[in-house]
Amino acid sequence: MIYTCTITPSIDYTVYVPEFESGKLNRSEEVYYYPGGKGINVSRVLKRLGISNKALGYAGGFTGNYIEEFLKNEGVAADFIQTAQITRINVKIKSDKETELNGPGPELDAAQLAALTQKVQAMNENDWFVLAGSLPGSIPADYFVELATICQANGVRFVLDTSGPALESLVATPVFLIKPNQQELGELFGVEITSLRDAYFYASKLVAQGTEHVVVSMGGDGALLVTKDTALMAKAPQGTVVNTVGSGDSLVSGFIASYATDQDPALAFRYGVASGSATAFRSDLCRKEDVEKLLAEVEIYPYEEKDVTK
Repeated sequence: MIYTCTITPSIDYTVYVPEFESGKLNRSEEVYYYPGGKGINVSRVLKRLGISNKALGYAGGFTGNYIEEFLKNEGVAADFIQTAQITRINVKIKSDKETELNGPGPELDAAQLAALTQKVQAMNENDWFVLAGSLPGSIPADYFVELATICQANGVRFVLDTSGPALESLVATPVFLIKPNQQELGELFGVEITSLRDAYFYASKLVAQGTEHVVVSMGGDGALLVTKDTALMAKAPQGTVVNTVGSGDSLVSGFIASYATDQDPALAFRYGVASGSATAFRSDLCRKEDVEKLLAEVEIYPYEEKDVTK
């Protein structure tokens, strides 16, 4: 079973207005209400790709109920730990410029954290645990290290898609897959990454520390996959970018969906890049038919500079 975990989910209320004017009444005829959070996005895309999974995390109030009902209607099983606080609403205003208003995440007590630990302890060998999205600073970083250690001991594939201090503490533990973007990878090592050469060098450092697969999204330069035995570049398909929200999450979903079936990192990389691109070309998350149409357009080739020194 694949389990995703979103510590701070949300309802993303997205409005499109021709011209947004601060301090004035703005009317929109195009609005969307989607459950937000990177782990939730991964769950939704996995289901669309035909892969059953279960969404874990924390939810509360009428907004938490909405998220659970939404996922149920899409065929995604949810097993959220209830909070006394109402799950946040994030407002995203799409106009000539994009404006966002993000609500605060939940304040979690020791009992709620212990409840998540129990769920991870109950996972079986060859299950997947995808920890994605922002990890509140109010939770000690060693808590997430404990979850990673449990996964390692039980043979659970641990996938990490986050940033900040929690990521720094987790990269020293065995991780199956990490997907930083170019900026996040640089922040992890306290440097600015300005080239593929830099990205390869620092991704290789993560592999040397125990991460099995590192996928670095490089914007217009495509994406880079680094493992102990492989270094591959991917050139993404050409298309009209509609919305980049969820594109990285879709890449993670596509990689997992393919790897769970074929255990081939190169195929998984191609499928992941196609999935991320398919989402970027839509107003919502990708669907399987979108991904399969793009597969042949994803160019994969070896990254040549394997003896980089710095």
